[in-house]
Amino acid sequence: MGLTFAAALTERGFDVSFELAPGETLAVLGPNGAGKSTLLNLIAGLLAPTSGRAELDGSILFDAGAGRRVLTEPRRRGVSLLAQEALLFPHLTALENVAFGPRSRGEHRAAARSRALQWLGRVGVEELARRRPAELSGGQAQRVAIARALAADPALLLLDEPLAALDVAVAPSVRALLRDVLVERSAVIVTHDPLDAFLLADRVLILDGGRIVESGATADVLTRPVTAFGARLAGLNLVLGRATTAERPADSRAGSTAGPGAGFAADNGLRVPSAGPLPTDRRLALTVRPGSVTVSRSAEAPPGTSRIETEVDDVEHRGDLVRVHAAGLAADMSPADVVALGITPGMRVFVGFRHEDASIYPL
Repeated sequence: MGLTFAAALTERGFDVSFELAPGETLAVLGPNGAGKSTLLNLIAGLLAPTSGRAELDGSILFDAGAGRRVLTEPRRRGVSLLAQEALLFPHLTALENVAFGPRSRGEHRAAARSRALQWLGRVGVEELARRRPAELSGGQAQRVAIARALAADPALLLLDEPLAALDVAVAPSVRALLRDVLVERSAVIVTHDPLDAFLLADRVLILDGGRIVESGATADVLTRPVTAFGARLAGLNLVLGRATTAERPADSRAGSTAGPGAGFAADNGLRVPSAGPLPTDRRLALTVRPGSVTVSRSAEAPPGTSRIETEVDDVEHRGDLVRVHAAGLAADMSPADVVALGITPGMRVFVGFRHEDASIYPL
């Protein structure tokens, strides 16, 4: 039956509804303050909603509204929450930490320890069973925390930035572990890292201001974003616009090398032809990778390209590349090219891309 969730929390401006199928992993992303942790805390029972209803496999987690207020205790929800930090019980060994969940459900000590040992082996730290948290590295402690969450056999696993506290050398192995243990397991993972969404999640939900602004299959959201935040996660430029039945001829400010035909008219003045008709009854999105965007001081547009004359907004150093921002587009250039062109903020330039490098789709 999975999870059905609908909740509003008035004081935080939170109002979110979604469903999670059995065995599905949902990645929740969004800027700071978007409501991601609020969502997890409502499901786990650490917060109570102003109104709404949530069910997990047919059991009510909460049901609040006019004249009704049902709040199932957190320990009876069948939910395990794995936080950013391991938060292991410091006075218990790794084995006893993992056995805590089964024991709290009434399992005999021997059975609980046997289950705990199996999960410690599954996450690759069986040899650390007798160590206490103070004797574990960060990566080892997080593996034990994962084992503890799964040993409780939850109907739903909640993960709140589970890799954020880990060293960059440790995070990939723990991510691979999560990918393995989340197979056919219902889970909601809050993350800032799009790699977590790509590798761990079946679907993505993006929050902003306590509302869902984008959702869908992971591949769709991270390759065809419809919000600026989604585009940043995917590493894409996103330009909004509308369909036009004929391209305008090139001029001193904006233009295209295409002749008459269906096209995309961007809000920033750029015009891009289309190989086929585009819907005229809705807004359109165009995406292009920063590495495919060119910056030039020449007005001449090569065949098969679109470009616009604009002013450089910002120049940003990013390791061995320089990112130039202009007309709502980001272009990745080599430092040598930036120096050769003398590009600085405020300079007039021509920014564009090849038509074949852009993707146009309806919002």
